[in-house]
Amino acid sequence: MPTRRLLGPSILGMAALGLPLLNRAALAQGVAGGAATYPDRPVTLVVPWAAGGSTDAVARILAARLSQDTGRSFVIDNRAGANGTIGFASVARARPDGATLLVGTVSTYAMAPHLYALPYDNDRAFTGIGLIAAQPMILVVPKTSPYRSLAEFVAAAKRPDSRMTYANSGTGSSTHLATELFLRDAGITMADVGYRAGAPAVQGTMQGEVSMVIQAASGLLPLIGSGDLRPLAISSRERSTMAPDIPTFREQGYPDYEAAEHIALLGPAGIPAPIVQRINELARAAMTAPETMERLAALAVTPETQRPEEWAAYNAAENAKWGRVIREREIKVQ
Repeated sequence: MPTRRLLGPSILGMAALGLPLLNRAALAQGVAGGAATYPDRPVTLVVPWAAGGSTDAVARILAARLSQDTGRSFVIDNRAGANGTIGFASVARARPDGATLLVGTVSTYAMAPHLYALPYDNDRAFTGIGLIAAQPMILVVPKTSPYRSLAEFVAAAKRPDSRMTYANSGTGSSTHLATELFLRDAGITMADVGYRAGAPAVQGTMQGEVSMVIQAASGLLPLIGSGDLRPLAISSRERSTMAPDIPTFREQGYPDYEAAEHIALLGPAGIPAPIVQRINELARAAMTAPETMERLAALAVTPETQRPEEWAAYNAAENAKWGRVIREREIKVQ
C-alpha cells in the first residue's frame, strides 16, 4: 500500500508534466515534417484580379514553375472584384495550412486599406510570405507633345495658364496614386480625365486627349517602341534593362519617387513558420530560375524577392507611404 501511495502521485505527476511536453514535441515534429514534405496536396493560388492581366500572368508563370519543381499541382483561382479585396477576403477565411495562397498587389495590401471599409483586418488576417516580383511604371506623353524631358513638362505644368491633364484609369488604383505621388513631389496640380480602364487611358493619351499618363511598363513599352508614345521617366531605382534609354525619376530630380507595381505572395494568418519558410524558398527559387526570368521579361516584370522576416517592415512602410498620399491628396472612392 505504501508503495502504491508513493508511485501513484509520482506517475500522475509525470503524466501531468510529461504529456504536454510530448504534445508540444509531437506538434513541433509534425509542423517540421509538414514543411519538409510541403506541398503534400494541390495548392490554390488566388489571384484577386481577372484572368489576362499582368498579375494573373505572373501568377501563372509562378504556378507552372512551382508545379514543375515540386511535382504537385498549383492551380490559379481568379477572384476579381472591389479592387482585389474580394480575393483577399476569401484567403483571409482559408485554413492556414499552406494549401491556399494569395498573389497580391500593392494596390490591395497597401492602398485599399486607406480607401475602403474592408471585410477583414488587413493587419492581422494574412501571413506575409514575401515579395516575388515588380514592374516599373512609366510616364508617357503623346508623340505630338512638345515636351521632351520631365523638366520641360513640369515647367509647363507650373505656368499660371496651364490646362494640362492626366489620364486616370481608376480612382484609388496604383497608377492613379503613382500619378498623385508625382504631382505632389513636383509641386504641380493637374486635372484628371477618367477612363474605365488602363487600355482606354493609354489610347486617350495616344490621341492627345490628355497631356500624360503613368502606367505599368508592360502596356507601354510596345507603344514606346513604335513611336506612338514618348517616355519621359521610369519609376525604377535604376534604369531598366528593358528600357535603358528612359531616364528614371530619381536622376531627374526626384530622388524619393518610387511607384512600382509590387507583387507579393501571402497566405491566411497562422501558417506555421517552417511552412512559411518552405513556401518562400520554393517561390524564390521559382522566380529566379532562368526560364522564369525570361518569361517575366516579356511582360516587363523582374523578380524582386524577399524573405518572410522582411515582409512586416516593408508592408508597414508601404501602408504609411500610400496612406499619406491618399490623405494629403484627399483621394476618396465614390
